[in-house]
Amino acid sequence: MSNSMNRRFFLKAGAAAVAAYACRANAQDTKPAAGWQIGCYTRPWSDYEYTVALDAIAEAGFNYAGLMTTKSDTHLVISVKTTLDEAKKIGEECKKRGLSAPSVYGGGIPVEESIEAGVKGMKQLIDNCAAAGVANLMMGGVGDAKLHEPYYTAIRESCPYAAEKGVGISVKPHGGSNSTGPQCRKIIDFVGHKSFRLWYDPGNIFYYSDGKLDPVDDAATVDGLVAGMSVKDFQLPKEVMLTPGTGKVDFPKVMARLKQGGFTSGPLIIECLKPGDLPGLLAEAKKARQFVEQLVA
Repeated sequence: MSNSMNRRFFLKAGAAAVAAYACRANAQDTKPAAGWQIGCYTRPWSDYEYTVALDAIAEAGFNYAGLMTTKSDTHLVISVKTTLDEAKKIGEECKKRGLSAPSVYGGGIPVEESIEAGVKGMKQLIDNCAAAGVANLMMGGVGDAKLHEPYYTAIRESCPYAAEKGVGISVKPHGGSNSTGPQCRKIIDFVGHKSFRLWYDPGNIFYYSDGKLDPVDDAATVDGLVAGMSVKDFQLPKEVMLTPGTGKVDFPKVMARLKQGGFTSGPLIIECLKPGDLPGLLAEAKKARQFVEQLVA
C-alpha cells in the first residue's frame, strides 16, 4: 500500500473502533426509566452463603436484591424457620452493601396441618419480611390440589396483618393451579385483598406449558394485577437457568403488554443466570443488569 492508502485504512479502522467502543459504552451506561427497581435474586449463588450472593449482586452494579435460595438448612435465605433476629441481620447485611430488598421467596407454609398453622406460618414470614426490610413476600403456590383452598384461605386471612406490617404478598406462576395468568387471576379474586397481587414470571409461563404458551399472549390476561416480575428466560426443551435475553422470551413485547395493563413501574428482579463459577456468575449478572436497564430505558 502507498503511505496515503495506509493512512486512510488506519483512520477508517480507528474511527470504526471508536464508534464500536462508544456503542458499547452507551449500552453499559444506559439508565432505566424512573420507577423501576432492577435487581437480582440470590438464586444463581445458591451453592454459597447468602452473603456471597449479596456481595456479587452489589459488585454487579445492582441496588436491589431478591432473597431466595442459598446454602442453608432450608435452602432459603428466609423461611418460616428464620427467627426475627436472623431476619434483622439479613436486612442489615443488605444495607451494608447498599442494597434494598423488594422481594423474598419464603418457601411453603404448614397448611397441611391446618389453616391455623398456615396462618401462623404466614405471619412468621410477614414478620421476617418486616424485620429484614423486605417489601413483598412472594408465594409459590401449593402442588397438592387438596390443599389449594386451605393454602389460599390462609393467605387471605393473613392479608390484613401483612397490610398492617407494610408488607405486600404476591403469587407467581409456578405450576399446578397457578401456572398461567388466568389461573393466577382466579386465585387473586379468591383471596380478594388489595395486599395480594401477582409477581409475573414469563420464563415460567413457557416452562409449565412445555414451551406452548407464549408469555406475550399470557401477559394480556393479567392487566391490573402485576406488582413485580421475576425476570426469567426459557429455552426448549425445559430450561430456565439462562441469562435473560438469551432464550425464547421476547422481553420487549412482554414488557410492552404488561405496561399496557398498568405495570409501569416496580421491581424487575432477575432470577436466573447462566451457571458458572463465581467470576462467571458475576460477568453474567452484569450482562443481565445491562439487558434489563436497556429494556426499560
